[in-house]
This record gives sequence, C-alpha cells and structure tokens, in this order.
Amino acid sequence: MPEVAIRPALSSDLPALLEIIPAYQTARVWQMDRTYEEGQYLIRFREIRLPRPVKVEYPRSQSQLFGEHWLEQGCVLVAVLGGEPVGFARVSMELSPQTVWLQDLVVKEKVRRQGIGTALLVATQDWGAERGARRMTVEMQSKNYPAIQLVRKLGFELSGYSDQYYLNQDIALFFTSWIR
Repeated sequence: MPEVAIRPALSSDLPALLEIIPAYQTARVWQMDRTYEEGQYLIRFREIRLPRPVKVEYPRSQSQLFGEHWLEQGCVLVAVLGGEPVGFARVSMELSPQTVWLQDLVVKEKVRRQGIGTALLVATQDWGAERGARRMTVEMQSKNYPAIQLVRKLGFELSGYSDQYYLNQDIALFFTSWIR
C-alpha cells in the first residue's frame, strides 16, 4: 500500500477534489428481485456478471458533493499521496444514533486498487469511534461492485437497501459493521 495520509479536508483542497472523477467501471452488479408470496415479500440480491465492463456514473453530482457549505455538512476526510489529494470520504453522524455513516467514498482512478479506499474506510471508523459511534454504515449503488467487494472484505454485512434512493433512481445498498 502506498504511503497515504488521511486528514480532514481544507477549503484549499476543493480544486483538487473537483478534478477527481467519481465514475467507475464494473463487470458485475447486484440485481434485486422482489416478489410477493403468501403474505410475505421476498427480496433477493443476485450477483450478475455483465457481458462486458461498463462505465457507471456516480449517483451524486459535483454540486451535491461539494455544494456551497460542503465543509460544514458532516465531515470530509481527504487521502493525500505525494502531497496531492487522491481521494475523499464524506461522512456524517446525523443520520442514525451512534452510527458513522459513510455517504461517499471516491478515489482517483489512477490510484485505485492500491489500498487508499481501505485507508479512508479505516480512518472513517476511527473518526466515528472518537465521536462515540458504535457502528458504521456505508451506502453505495447496487452497481458499485468494486465498493461492495471492498466492504465485504473488511467485514461489513448487508444491512438494508432503498429502492430509487438516488436522484438517478438507482438502488442504494447499506452495509454495516461494528466499530472495534
């Protein structure tokens, strides 16, 4: 893993953060099947392999990520590599009691799969623990197979979903883990 530093964002980080493209590629997705049988709903997620990798646009725009008061809404942690911001995590403790909620985790494409996302996740857990959180929830699109694999590798378990959660109508998956 490269030597990455994680720190709270500064207003001077904004130009570099705006240059990070949050879109990603995936060759797999989680597909949701919902049926109603004999008085019960059955919800099932299946991992589907796509015929070819596809580029997936991030469900939030830059203005949603970095609006006018972006530093005042929760916390933004920044991953810095070689003096350059290469990723960020937007977190909050306002959505659920004693829970740090990771809303966005974005890493610059050229340094993905090098442990920076893991470092941001661990730093987010530490940030939450310092504020009394007992668990952490990570939200992501059902299409974000790379993020699903990351959180599962780190011991997070599927804890829920919300259909048409994002403005683009995508499903949000929620994965939760206890903070150690």
